[in-house]
Amino acid sequence: MACIQAESVNLFEVNMLFWAYFQHHFDPVIFPIYGPLAVRWYGLAYFLGFLIAYFLLLHLSRKKILVVPPNHVGDFVAWVAFWGILLGGRMGYVLFYQPAMLLDPVEILQVWKGGMSAHGGVVGTILAMVWYARRHKLPFLNLGDNMVCVVPVGLGFGRLANFINGELYGNPTTVPWAVIFPDGHGGWLGPRHPSQLYEALGEGLFLFVLIWTLRHSAWSVVPGRLGGLFLLAYGVIRTGLEFFRAPDAGLILGLSRGQFYSLFMVAAGAG
Repeated sequence: MACIQAESVNLFEVNMLFWAYFQHHFDPVIFPIYGPLAVRWYGLAYFLGFLIAYFLLLHLSRKKILVVPPNHVGDFVAWVAFWGILLGGRMGYVLFYQPAMLLDPVEILQVWKGGMSAHGGVVGTILAMVWYARRHKLPFLNLGDNMVCVVPVGLGFGRLANFINGELYGNPTTVPWAVIFPDGHGGWLGPRHPSQLYEALGEGLFLFVLIWTLRHSAWSVVPGRLGGLFLLAYGVIRTGLEFFRAPDAGLILGLSRGQFYSLFMVAAGAG
C-alpha cells in the first residue's frame, strides 16, 4: 500500500510539473498544399527576413550609404541570399554539425525540416559578397558594413522559426518561463529554457538595434569597423547564450560547437 501511495504521489507531482509550464504545441506547417508540399513557418521566416533586408538595404542605397545602386539592390540580395545564406547556412550545418548527412544527399536538400548554421551562413555570405564586389568592382568593406545591418533580422526570424519547430531547445530549468517541448517520439521533455527566444532577442533584436543605430552615426565611417563589430558582438552574444542551450552535437575542447565556432568570429571581429 505504501508503494502504491508513493507512486501515486509521484505521478501527481509529474502532472503538476507538466501543467505548471507552457507546453509547446506549435505545428511547423502553416497549411498544406499537396503531398509533402506545404507552407511552413521555417520558410516564412526566411522569406520575411529576405524581404525586410531588401527594403532596409534599398533605404541605405537611396541614402548613398550603400554603394549598390537602388535598381541593383534586388539582385544583390538575391545573390547573397541564395549563395551565402541558404547554401552557406545549409552546408555549414552539414559540415559543422551533421557530417553524416554527406552520405545521403537527398537529406541535405530537405531544408524544410530545419538545420541551418548561422556560422556557415556568415562564411557563405562573406564569400558571396567577395565575388559580387569583384564582379561589379565595388568596395567589399562597404558591402559588408551594410549587410551586417540586416543580417540580425534574418537571425531573429530564424530563431523564432526554431522555437516553432521545437528544435534547438535549451537546458533543463525550473524558471517560471520554462517550456515543455515534445521529444519527437510521442513524449515530452521536462521544462527547458526557451533558448531560441533568448537568441532571437540577443542575436536578432538587440544586435539589429545596435548595428543599425551605429550605421547612421559618425562612428561607422571607417570602412570595415561596423562589420568587425558585428562579428565580435555576435560571437560574444552567441557564446554567452549557448550556456542556456542544449548542445545539438558533440563538444569540442569542452565547448559547444556554437561556442567553439564563435571564438573564430570574435577573433576576426577584434582583428
